[in-house]
Amino acid sequence: MELNIKDKVAIVTGASKGIGAGIAKALAAEGVKVTVNYSSNKEDADRVVYEIESKGGKAIAVQANVGKQSDVSTLFNKTIDAFGKVNIIVNNAGIFKAGPVESITEEQFVREFNVNVFGQILMIQEALRHFPKDGGNIVNITSVSGDRPTPNFGLYSSTKAAVNSLTRAVALELAARKIRVNAVAPGTTETEGIHALGLFGSEAEKTTIASIPLGRVGQPDDIAKVVVFLVSDAGAWITGEKIVAAGGFY
Repeated sequence: MELNIKDKVAIVTGASKGIGAGIAKALAAEGVKVTVNYSSNKEDADRVVYEIESKGGKAIAVQANVGKQSDVSTLFNKTIDAFGKVNIIVNNAGIFKAGPVESITEEQFVREFNVNVFGQILMIQEALRHFPKDGGNIVNITSVSGDRPTPNFGLYSSTKAAVNSLTRAVALELAARKIRVNAVAPGTTETEGIHALGLFGSEAEKTTIASIPLGRVGQPDDIAKVVVFLVSDAGAWITGEKIVAAGGFY
């Protein structure tokens, strides 16, 4: 089956590294024009754009804090200025800070829910102003921790549980407008954030791998392939679903 996504336009949030960068590059490889959104690391975002363009793709990098309405509007406006339309949004931007429940502060709570949940709402709201009449595609990146929380990640897990519910509700709401909304829930995936936690090279790495039936941690491209499927014609009969991409861990 043809994917039928060539020349469509996607905004991928949090795409300067990790899973977001993998998604941006995978979409571009299928002929999608991509806006690589970043919050602060312009150098990494420019590197992703360079990699896409060096392989014949089209991409731009746009700075925006997805938790701010004005930034989200600018993100869409710059995308339309560059490519003329928006057909796909991938809500990948997310933040986390590990720690016991007694360490959670009001500031941390507001910051994580603002980026991880409200940021997705703002992106969806703006997409509804710009998607063409024949519909569009929204993919929210969530996490297995939304259903299987772990100690010291209670706040992060709560934001992802909220994203799971948001995905289903919005999918039902927007189906009549030919807008499909799905979520992808990665398991442990090798990213800069996971390296920063010190997982790799530790006993925890061995324990983690032992808990994954396919016997390895995920790579950004593993998640990206699922996103490409969901936004393509191959996934045309799928909406309101959460696809777990975790090597069998769930």
